[in-house]
Amino acid sequence: MEIIKELPEVFEEFAEQRRNSFLTVKEVKEKGIPVIGSYCTYFPEEIAMAAGAASVSLCSTSDETIAAAEEDLPKNLCPLIKSSYGFAKTDKCPYFFFSDLVVGETTCDGKKKMYEYMGEFKDVYVMELPNTQNKDAFKLWKNEIVRIKEYIENKFGVEISDEALREQVKIENDIRKASKELMSLMAYDPAPVSGYDMFKVLYGAGFKFDKTKIAEEIRAVSKKIEEEYKEGKTYSAAKRILITGCPIGGATEKVIKAVEENGGVVVAYENCTGAKKYDTLVDEENPDIIDAIAQRYLEIGCSVMTPNKNRFELLGKLLDEFKVDGVVDMTLTACHTYNLETKAVKDYVNKKGTPYISVETDYSQSDIGQLNTRIAAFIEML
Repeated sequence: MEIIKELPEVFEEFAEQRRNSFLTVKEVKEKGIPVIGSYCTYFPEEIAMAAGAASVSLCSTSDETIAAAEEDLPKNLCPLIKSSYGFAKTDKCPYFFFSDLVVGETTCDGKKKMYEYMGEFKDVYVMELPNTQNKDAFKLWKNEIVRIKEYIENKFGVEISDEALREQVKIENDIRKASKELMSLMAYDPAPVSGYDMFKVLYGAGFKFDKTKIAEEIRAVSKKIEEEYKEGKTYSAAKRILITGCPIGGATEKVIKAVEENGGVVVAYENCTGAKKYDTLVDEENPDIIDAIAQRYLEIGCSVMTPNKNRFELLGKLLDEFKVDGVVDMTLTACHTYNLETKAVKDYVNKKGTPYISVETDYSQSDIGQLNTRIAAFIEML
């Protein structure tokens, strides 16, 4: 990416990255490079990269294949699961098609059963994720890290050395630092750019295959934004909104648009696409690199964890740093863990003195009008 490009063009490049990399993954395969697909931020991409493989996210974010998925799965299941399974079953996702191995995790019962069915036509490895974050859970999770490492070594006939892991940890940590630096610019008041443009960069960067260049490209965006901000170019003095909840992207970007088309600006994303993904680093000084990787990934504050103190610690930091006026908690229909945790999030946010609204949605576009009405009323109240 050339830093001289105008920001709108840069943002659109990142927005199209997922689609543009459809051809890249084919080229990667033609070079004989293994491809490992995963569905969750709990999967340590460093292990795939240290094995010389390309790592790519597989979560599907549209209702295009849900009808096909419902031939096998219940209609009242989470849309993320149905969409993911549908794209896999119909071979409409190039990333899934070219993946030599798909790594899943036990973040919910629906996903576990989906992986079982998916295993009938793809090599699927499921990591056993504990639902607590205590010492015993850490032992279990570290063992799972060792198991997936050994499985990848055996499958692809490679050795994953500690040195290779440390090298990839540094690369991933640098991407996390660059992402955090970029998002921190939204603490400016007024915001320098729209939250939707910021999202395009954070989301699109995840589909770049050359990991060594991502941090540099993100920092180039940060530099350009800062330069224009100093020149007086800002987005607006709109109400400052934080989005938390289920993974966001694709069809659910309608929630971001509902905020920013109705008097708000999204200054922070707590969910998997945002701060959860980049807020913490792997400890590069730990003499046991597997231990360090396991520790960092187990600390992710997903709603499957009980208790889920890390989510609330992160929420608190974001509310303060980004001077948030209101919180929008976006949950997907039938995502039981996140829907159940809305009460705890509401209580926590209100205790901090910040207004809160919960919106439940799916991958269809039929509720856009309702979303706009509710979110507009919420922002007007602020």
